Amino acid sequence: MNADNEKGDTPTAPKVRKAVIPAAGFGTRLFPATKAAKKELFPIIDRDGIAKPAILYIVEEALEAGIEEVIIIVQEPDLAEFQAFFNEQIAIENFNKLSPPSQEYALRILEIGRRVKFAIQDRQEGFGHAVYAAREAVGGEPFLLMLGDSISRSEGPLSCAAQLQAAFQKHRVNILGLRRTPEAGLANFGTVTGVWIEENRLLNLTEFAEKPTVDYARHNLRVPGLPEGEYLMVFGQYIIKPEIFDILAENIANNVRERGEFQLTSALDRLRRIDGFMGLMMDGTRFDIGLPDSYLETLQAFRKGS
Repeated sequence: MNADNEKGDTPTAPKVRKAVIPAAGFGTRLFPATKAAKKELFPIIDRDGIAKPAILYIVEEALEAGIEEVIIIVQEPDLAEFQAFFNEQIAIENFNKLSPPSQEYALRILEIGRRVKFAIQDRQEGFGHAVYAAREAVGGEPFLLMLGDSISRSEGPLSCAAQLQAAFQKHRVNILGLRRTPEAGLANFGTVTGVWIEENRLLNLTEFAEKPTVDYARHNLRVPGLPEGEYLMVFGQYIIKPEIFDILAENIANNVRERGEFQLTSALDRLRRIDGFMGLMMDGTRFDIGLPDSYLETLQAFRKGS
């Protein structure tokens, strides 16, 4: 990490302009519902009672954080379904049945759709492979990566994506969101460790581990200041420099797989060693819709605003 990043007189970096949202998974754990609709299109009901597909929440959060273009990664057979949502108006007879506020929202979705692009993942070979599918669309600039099967709600004035945007502008280092999670969650999430730059707020990462064992985490992933049995796990939002694509390309060319797939976590750890990586404690909550029980919990908690 460049020491100049900590100087107050260092100019801020330009805002990140592009976001990537992988939405090419099949949703095996939510079958047969995912035979009817992609999990990213499952409805979520907000505190105001408006029902939206999850992908719309994620795209709106990205745009509100200053993103200019959102790239959604899909499988080719699903492209038409996503395009129809963002780019096609509903039939006029149905539009006329909507309340005036809903009609305005229908038009707003089309405006949002003008800033949504799509990239195709031609085969499902892991999270890293999905992200790599956006290489051409992203180009040579940093990008915001947001998971397509989780949504977030901020506890403060800035959305979670906006918090990352502000931190990246200040420090100009690869950065991801973090959350404190009990030991029982280790098997489900990527976990990190590091050294505090700002205690309980900003971490200089020293290791990534994808779904580590409890024994490995206890010996290698403890973070100073956290209670026994608590770890820092990935929140599901990142700002990553474009060099990640070179690392992923090398892994794909050399068939470097983990658990049979091209993973993102190991590529991030390599990028960390080359260029540095920070972790930001997010002032907000992540809601997971990738499992039946977690989707049900999301519906209940999100509607109540908890």
